[in-house]
Amino acid sequence: MLILAGGKVNVKKVLLIEDEKNMSKFIQLELQRESFSVTIAAEGNTGLQYALAEEWDVILLDIMLPGLDGLEICRRVRASKKCTPIIMLSARDSVSERINGLDCGADDYLPKPFAIEELLARMRVVFRRQQGATVHMEHEMDRLPLMSYLDLSLDPNTRIVSRAGLPIELTKREYALLQMFLSNTNRVLDRETLLDQVWGFEAAVDTNVVDVYVRYLRRKIDYPGESSYIQTMRGIGYVMRK
Repeated sequence: MLILAGGKVNVKKVLLIEDEKNMSKFIQLELQRESFSVTIAAEGNTGLQYALAEEWDVILLDIMLPGLDGLEICRRVRASKKCTPIIMLSARDSVSERINGLDCGADDYLPKPFAIEELLARMRVVFRRQQGATVHMEHEMDRLPLMSYLDLSLDPNTRIVSRAGLPIELTKREYALLQMFLSNTNRVLDRETLLDQVWGFEAAVDTNVVDVYVRYLRRKIDYPGESSYIQTMRGIGYVMRK
């Protein structure tokens, strides 16, 4: 709950898409105790309709749902709502499942079972990120400078990435990773730093996720048969240099 000037109360709206009745009721009661407004959808298609019909401060999204699964819901929401925070809740806890969840557009991934205190902490993190992005947009009057390295460029204003003038399609996480490298050319970045800056230190992912996404990024920005712009520093991390 946020108190605005003049004493007006701004209650944050949460959409919980979860088919386990006991779980959804427990989360709803705990969040209501923290003064959140909680709407529940117990089925994928209904959840998607709710997600697209209104503006939400955060969507809590289970993966295994009747009807549409959580991954497909996340993709469709992201196609029209780029900034609405999405936290995935799932009993699937493998690295590949976490990658799938984050890659389809989720802001965070919380494996079940979890303590309600951890969920609340994750929600506070995405709220802080959202607030920071809003403040940045309100105060940023000039266009951000183009980021480039040799023939590779990234325009943070349009989010267009290209090499030698040819556009490159990147996922949200790949884009953030490339932006980190372009901001630190010729500087060695260890995996922990990349994980912290790109995924957030609260994200429940392992450092080997960084290796997976570096491979994804190399496939898209490098030319076959040529050395990569992103060099591996064995035992340390990565550096962008030719």
